[in-house]
Amino acid sequence: MDNRNLYEINSIKPEMHGGSDGVKKFSGFSALKKLWEKTCLLFTYIFVQIKEITSAFRFGGFRSRLSFIIMGFGNMVNGQLVKGIIYLASQIGFIAYFAGFGWKYLKDITTLGTNVTGEVFNEELQIYMYTHGDNSMKILLFSVLTIFITLVFIYLYFSSIKSSYKGYVLIRQGKRPLTFLQEFNELKDKKFHKTLLAAPIIMVTAFTILPIVFMVLIAFTNFDKSHQPPGNLFTWVGLNNVMDLMFNDPMKSRTFFGILGWTFVWAIFATFSNYILGMIIALMINKKGIKFKKMWRTLFVISIAVPQFVTLMLMSQLLQDQGAVNTFLKSVGIINQSIPFLTDANLARITVIVINMWVGIPYTILITTGILINIPEELYESARIDGATPVDTFLKITMPYMIFITTPYLITQFVGNINNFNVIYLLSRGNPLTTDYFQAGKTDLLITWLYKQTVNEQNYNLAATIGILTFIIMAVMSLLVYNTSNSARKEGEFQ
Repeated sequence: MDNRNLYEINSIKPEMHGGSDGVKKFSGFSALKKLWEKTCLLFTYIFVQIKEITSAFRFGGFRSRLSFIIMGFGNMVNGQLVKGIIYLASQIGFIAYFAGFGWKYLKDITTLGTNVTGEVFNEELQIYMYTHGDNSMKILLFSVLTIFITLVFIYLYFSSIKSSYKGYVLIRQGKRPLTFLQEFNELKDKKFHKTLLAAPIIMVTAFTILPIVFMVLIAFTNFDKSHQPPGNLFTWVGLNNVMDLMFNDPMKSRTFFGILGWTFVWAIFATFSNYILGMIIALMINKKGIKFKKMWRTLFVISIAVPQFVTLMLMSQLLQDQGAVNTFLKSVGIINQSIPFLTDANLARITVIVINMWVGIPYTILITTGILINIPEELYESARIDGATPVDTFLKITMPYMIFITTPYLITQFVGNINNFNVIYLLSRGNPLTTDYFQAGKTDLLITWLYKQTVNEQNYNLAATIGILTFIIMAVMSLLVYNTSNSARKEGEFQ
């Protein structure tokens, strides 16, 4: 095929591949620039808020100044009675919570408790009685909760001051501040987005952010099976867990880096084997002249309809050393000894990749079929006229188009495969075990090793550390890959 004509075909949609401009520009620097801009905007916002609070104290009169002590006072003087009462009630409620409950735990946050549960002999009853000590788990959990509630209160506190000052300025201008009913109506009209987002933000904070913060803090303690509250206390150990996992403890370090390397190998093969083979099968089904297209698609959909855990557990039993596959191969004389599908390290890794293709390719077929149908047929016709081979059209037209559209999907799949607990644990349980690793097997991923440390070994501090490092690796890779892809850099140019 003539190189000039092939270039013309490729240039019909130049946004679908990098081009020389894409080579010259490394969007990692662009991502860092955006991060710096966001940081500057944050500091600018904080500065503006501080300036506004300072102005409220200097120029807001007695009502705004008294609002620094009594929340809602300025609002009540300005005629916003209900709003002022709500602010005052929040202040009273916070003080009651902090003094009656929060401070009891927050004061021990630096030590996570000092009083150990013990035994005292009761002379009168002639028995030993347990004395209740501190509970490090409760101290840490409720301290984090108290800090979150305190941050919410601080936001409401400054909101009360700004609201009072704003009302004062409006009165000085001869205007009346909005009543509670008017502000409530605005929440159903102009500010309806805030109304809709309120509940999700509260739920995400309570059930996602709060547990994540708690887990992160656990990584800086010695919370393991030897330090189980309430019987035993655990305490802060700083970066010891991270250093053990990275450098100080040879066994843990070897295990971490060994599993990390296999996790990346697994994620790459699991992602791109499913993606490329699924795309090829979709192309074959959609090719002109193929009969029974609906039947082929239906067969793949039926394979998806079977729950994944059923397929994986069935495969696990079939591929055992004395399982049905080895028994059948022996009975027909193909092999004399059992093939160690799941008991040999290298073969087990190949096996889980192949089985993952079995359960994953049908999803890719369904996703790519709709995209392939939308590729302009004129591109293929032009390529055929110029003498392009099927391989040329696949590499120069189909692949760039698909990658442009599905880059976010690929990133999601890659991250999902790094955390693909089901396939590994249900199929091989991370086996075969090895003495080279710390409580892990040769097919374990970081996520399955984390699970074993949590459920089997109760090494919660180590599990939390693994979780944090896994998150950092995935977050950095996802952001860099997405920001350097054409899907992000040339989103507006796609037609």
